[in-house]
Amino acid sequence: MTNETRTPVQLSARNLSRHFTVRVPGRLFNARRTVRAVDDVSLDLVAGQVVAVVGESGSGKSVLARMLARIIVPTSGDLALNGTAIPIKSKRTLDYASQVQLVLQDPFSSMNPVHRMRHNLSRPLLIHGAKKEDVESLAEAALRRVSLEPPSRFLESYPHELSGGQLQRISIARALCIEPKVLLADEPISMLDVSVRLGVLNLLRGLCDNDHLAILYITHDIASARYIADSIIVMYAGQIVEQSRGTGLVDEPTHPYTRLLIASVPDPSDPTSVSSPTSEHAQTAIAEKGCRFSPRCPHVMDRCLVEEPPQFIVGENHTSKCWLYADRPEAVIEVAMPTRRREGETATT
Repeated sequence: MTNETRTPVQLSARNLSRHFTVRVPGRLFNARRTVRAVDDVSLDLVAGQVVAVVGESGSGKSVLARMLARIIVPTSGDLALNGTAIPIKSKRTLDYASQVQLVLQDPFSSMNPVHRMRHNLSRPLLIHGAKKEDVESLAEAALRRVSLEPPSRFLESYPHELSGGQLQRISIARALCIEPKVLLADEPISMLDVSVRLGVLNLLRGLCDNDHLAILYITHDIASARYIADSIIVMYAGQIVEQSRGTGLVDEPTHPYTRLLIASVPDPSDPTSVSSPTSEHAQTAIAEKGCRFSPRCPHVMDRCLVEEPPQFIVGENHTSKCWLYADRPEAVIEVAMPTRRREGETATT
């Protein structure tokens, strides 16, 4: 039996989609159009692994996380928690919430500003059935788990008395205090000072390795995804355009959009380098037909304008949604790529 067989899939999504109907400004008779925020996304969140989802603002990352947390109801698709199918139209249950927790981007707005941290940490414990006499010790244990010592100091603090990094660690502690199996981290470092981002990334990686959590890490920073993740997924306009295990996607990107994301990362060795724009036209330059990236693609072909590409295998555990690879004899259409680590592989840190 291989390690891949033994490693449990904590949360599985298959062909998950969410479409919104919105009004078209400037049109008569309440004209409406459909926005495909997330379109046919499949992924597995495996115990002891980090899956990173990378993309610009508007690519569908946060909507995907909220569907996995069951805050947003999917339009279609399938969800399974620990191998048990979840009716996607049903309401979010307390049992589901106890196993799948979401950490939000802004730690300042995720805390009640008029209460001390003791209240912010004790409330989820009481909701999920902890005994009152155990709440204090459980809250302190959660703070120690995220390296906030001494716990009593932070329990007595108000949100405005703490730094952004400390608040984000408390947000993670609040999610962990009910012992979930899956942690959904929606851009957890984007609002933090650069000096404390690495500490939060190392905290998440440590929780994954030591506590065997399954973590979904959402970011627009492909460099941090390479640092922390076992698998990387790149999304554009609601679709997965490239995905791989390990660092192959960043080291050898195949999709033009992934290359654009990497080109936008400043080069610290060259202070005069100018980053390429990535998000300036993200909302407007989306094709309604064919490949959604075709209006921005430097390699666009006639076929791209009329026919949507499938996922092609471009390397070991590496797929790309691009017609550039259609003529390769080894480029076989891939239906779904597993994210489990192979036997003998170690985490990328």
